Amino acid sequence: MSKRIAIVEDEAAIRENYADVLRSQGYQVQTFANRESATQAFSLHLPNLVILDIGLEQEFDGGFTLCQWLRDISKTIPIIFLTARDNDVDTVSGLRIGADDYLTKDISLAHLSARIAALFRRQDALKEPQQQDQLLTAGPLEIDNQRMFVSWHAQHVDLTITEFWMVHALAKHTGHVKNRQQLMQDSKIYVDDSTITSHIKRIRKKFLKIDNSFDCIETVYGMGYRWNVSASQAHAN
Repeated sequence: MSKRIAIVEDEAAIRENYADVLRSQGYQVQTFANRESATQAFSLHLPNLVILDIGLEQEFDGGFTLCQWLRDISKTIPIIFLTARDNDVDTVSGLRIGADDYLTKDISLAHLSARIAALFRRQDALKEPQQQDQLLTAGPLEIDNQRMFVSWHAQHVDLTITEFWMVHALAKHTGHVKNRQQLMQDSKIYVDDSTITSHIKRIRKKFLKIDNSFDCIETVYGMGYRWNVSASQAHAN
C-alpha cells in the first residue's frame, strides 16, 4: 500500500503543485488549506507523513500549533516544515516542537522528494526483525533501538525520531568524531548543516533537563560531533 502524505498549505497553487509531484511518485496525497480542516481529518485518521507551512490563512503560527498537536498524538509521525520563513528563530522553533525537518520553499522538488523518501526509509527500518544488538549502552546511556527508547541514568529521554537516530549514531561509536555528512548517513536523515546543529542543541537540552552536568555530546570544531566516552563514564561513577 502506498504511503499517505498530508500537505497543509494555504496557497492553493503551491499546495497542488507539491501534491501533483508527490502523486506522480506513487504517494497518496491529502491537501488542506488551514489548521482546522487538517485537525479534523487527522483526528479520524493520521497520514504517514505531514508537510506543513507555518502561516495558515489567518493564523501566523498555525503550523506550529498543528505540529505541537500532532506530536502530542504521535511521537513517530514524520513532520516536515516547508515554509518561506527562513530565519533562525522559526527554524529552531519548528525543530524544538518536534518537527523532523525544516525546509524553505526555494528547495527543489527533487530535494524535497529525497528528504521524504529518507524519512520513510527510516520508519520502515523500525519494522525489520529484531536484532541481537538492539540494546546499546554507553555508561549511564541506554538505547533500545527496536522500541526507540532512550534513558539516561534510568530516566526516559523524550526524543523525536530524528533526535533518537542522531543519539544512536553518536553513541554507537563512542569517542569517534562524526562529521555532519556521516551523522546524516548514520542517522538515516537528509538535512542541511544548520538543521543538524539545531537538532544537536535540542538533544543536549533534553539530556540537561534530566542531568544538569550532562556534557557527553562534544562539538569538535571544524570536524563534527562525538559522544564523549570519558564524560559518560564519569557520570556513571
